[in-house]
Amino acid sequence: MRLLLVGHGRMGRLVEQLAPQYGFEVKGVLEVDNNQGGAGVTPELCRGVEVAVDFSAPESTLATVPRLAAQQVNLVVGSTGWQAQEAVLREAVASCGVGAVVAANFSLAANLMDALTEQAGRLFAAAEGYGAFIHEAHHKAKRDAPSGTALMLRAALERGGYRLPVDVSSTRAGSIPGIHTVGFDGPAETLTLQHSVRDRATFAHGALLAARWVVGHRGWFTMRDVLGIG
Repeated sequence: MRLLLVGHGRMGRLVEQLAPQYGFEVKGVLEVDNNQGGAGVTPELCRGVEVAVDFSAPESTLATVPRLAAQQVNLVVGSTGWQAQEAVLREAVASCGVGAVVAANFSLAANLMDALTEQAGRLFAAAEGYGAFIHEAHHKAKRDAPSGTALMLRAALERGGYRLPVDVSSTRAGSIPGIHTVGFDGPAETLTLQHSVRDRATFAHGALLAARWVVGHRGWFTMRDVLGIG
């Protein structure tokens, strides 16, 4: 199968490196110098391409995803910071009849943590005296704060029925790949769920698994769909 990369930073290069393990040939790379405003998306580039993996900047995602969908290219989107305009991308995916797996975090364990956080929110929703918090830590170059995964975990609490305010805090320092903590603090005890990344390759493996899965699917999906997590 043929693959396009949108963005060629650390994550894009990891996906490129690991793509052959998942049966993909990288046909092209779209980045700042050849894809201003999505102009790099052409019928010639997209011919024979089944899926594009996007780990670019939010402005690139907003410009590029609709153009790729119009060329019948399925999508795996790992960029964050564009969610205020999610309806625009959903409409592009739906109207063009392609599949898109969209996730703030592509690791297996992070998505299991999402499911556990939803269940914990359900259990703590009725527990008086307990307050929830989320903390995330990333490398100093990460632009968005809080992270997309932190926002995903807050949404999981809300899906579980947790209605109290949730304090969300961020740290940007050094080379931290990613640490996310969800905590519940009560008068006499604290429960925490934590996911720590040691190697960014886990995100690339998850994105490539999603890329293989999305071919033949139509609609807007998450990694929980890919992994079969209810």
